[in-house]
Amino acid sequence: MTGATIWLTGLPSAGKTTIACELAGRLRGEGRRVEVLDGDEIRAFLSAGLGFSREDRHTNVQRIGFVAELLASHGVTVLVPVIAPYEDSRAAVRKRHAAEGTPYLEVHVATPVEVCAARDVKGLYAKQAAGEIGGLTGVDDPYEEPTAPDLRIDSQQQTVRESAASVYALLKERKLA
Repeated sequence: MTGATIWLTGLPSAGKTTIACELAGRLRGEGRRVEVLDGDEIRAFLSAGLGFSREDRHTNVQRIGFVAELLASHGVTVLVPVIAPYEDSRAAVRKRHAAEGTPYLEVHVATPVEVCAARDVKGLYAKQAAGEIGGLTGVDDPYEEPTAPDLRIDSQQQTVRESAASVYALLKERKLA
């Protein structure tokens, strides 16, 4: 089976991980080898010690991109629900995959900041509003939206299952599922 990296980028609480987990279940049900590289887990283990400066965010994304490409090159479908706020960081990951001949798809989970703040699954927006934290992506730190993602999902307009089905349809179209 051909592996691939599917990077789901978007604001905090956009629905990236929820969509990735839904899709992972469907793909595993079809007998595919799947890994979900969750941004919070990666930060706790692979990128422990990194902060949230632009340089540290870039380093984090490159580390995740390296692991994703390595797994994908061995036939694993790798779902990466990670914000990756900077276009140049995402482009570098795409370039690494292209250089290795490994399929890479970028999915923009394009949920408006107001919807993300209302969901606020981790309480980040509330903490930022209370002045307890700074540097929240999309609020007081930049988020550069993808200009040409392989797929754009408006998660507030559809269910999680429908969003995951959109990604699955793209995988089928590209002969990656």
